[in-house]
Amino acid sequence: MKTATTMKTSRKASLITVALALTLTACAGNDNAPGTGKPAEPAAPGNAAGAEQAFDNPELNIAVFQGGYGREYWDSVAEAFMAANPGTKISITASPKIAEMVRPKIVAGNPPDFMYISGSDNTPILDGLIKDQALLDLTDIFDGPAGDGEGALRDKILPGVLESRSSSPYGDGKIYLAPYNFGVMGLWYNKTLFDDQGIEPPRTWDAFFALNETAAAHDRALFTYQGLYPGYLEEMLVPAVYSVGGQEALDQLFNYDPAFWSSESFTQAWGILERIAQEDNALMKGTVALNHTQSQTSFLQGEAMFIPNGTWFEDEMKDAPREDGFQFGFLGVPAFGEGKDVMALSNVEQMVIPAKAKNPELAKAFLRFLYTEESVLLNAEKAKGVLAVVGAPDLVKEHISETTYNIYKAVDSGMATINGGFGPVAKGSKYNPSDEVYKPISSIMSKQLSLDEYSANLTKIYTDIRAELEASGAE
Repeated sequence: MKTATTMKTSRKASLITVALALTLTACAGNDNAPGTGKPAEPAAPGNAAGAEQAFDNPELNIAVFQGGYGREYWDSVAEAFMAANPGTKISITASPKIAEMVRPKIVAGNPPDFMYISGSDNTPILDGLIKDQALLDLTDIFDGPAGDGEGALRDKILPGVLESRSSSPYGDGKIYLAPYNFGVMGLWYNKTLFDDQGIEPPRTWDAFFALNETAAAHDRALFTYQGLYPGYLEEMLVPAVYSVGGQEALDQLFNYDPAFWSSESFTQAWGILERIAQEDNALMKGTVALNHTQSQTSFLQGEAMFIPNGTWFEDEMKDAPREDGFQFGFLGVPAFGEGKDVMALSNVEQMVIPAKAKNPELAKAFLRFLYTEESVLLNAEKAKGVLAVVGAPDLVKEHISETTYNIYKAVDSGMATINGGFGPVAKGSKYNPSDEVYKPISSIMSKQLSLDEYSANLTKIYTDIRAELEASGAE
């Protein structure tokens, strides 16, 4: 699920990216089978030509999130790496709830050697590792040679990504989180319904709410979301904040300025949610109690007109039932007021090597291998994902859907994308900013918490976070 990127100067975030820095988020989880710790078969010595490196420890333990992208890519790329490095053996633990599986090992000082963490239930553990400065510095990998071809590995990565907060969380130029898939997030709709009925996708929030009557006429609610995982609403809120208050508002939100929670940017952006919760037919009944798979299936079956999601959506739900003729349509995020751009949220998922990994040497070699053309193609073929490397969308075009490809090309052609992430909190802080901001939204949507109460709570939390940072010398 959900982390995001931003450039950092002192503690200021530079969050608007257009076209070239196609960055994406995180992926949503699904209801796949419980995780497994399954070793791939070790490659026989001599099985690959020209293997140049021998490792003191040939065994690598990796833990990966098994969500919308599945686990097949990880099995396949592990086999490819072992074939290229005879004698190595990779054991893979994969689960939608990967954080639950690795947390005891991390606490015990015995973490996996390599981790891909995503999904709204899992990312707090990544935030904790950042807060505790418990990640290995990966700068040397990206300053070193690419795994296949000339030049430094960093030159293969999309512009701006390695310099952003999603990769360099402390603003010191050092890379601690390696980019994985990038994608684009916003509101989705049934393109067939819109085309057949002559419905115009809304470019403003006023036009969005005006479609509630049309939705009711077609026996559906206006909106649903992944109720048990309100972090998905980030995909609407971050662009909405930018639409109202621009860069300054995003700086306030992500750098813990308590004044944000009494600002016009907050009032208008979160006011969207309050209006959806209060207005008849705006929120699909039962949404708050549904998981992502249930709400997404309801959307596909025509029970709601819009849902937030990202470019993994189609593949994640490829086997789900849907209404006749359904076609995925991507809107982006409406703006406040005529003449403003429709935008989208972008994000990059992250891979890390814990500082206490038992085999960092092999983990680094594996990480470098993930950016080879062979791996980029495997990722698209098996996971339908697009790695955050230059030219990836065109390279993998035959392996991703037309809708997904068109989304990437729309951004490449000028659709504005917004990305942003919370700055580090003080080491040892009790606060996880993402949880504090997004989890209480469930109570707003169930009409148990007012915006005034919510903003008062967040004002206090941001004040505490700022005080902790000042006491630690980080401010």
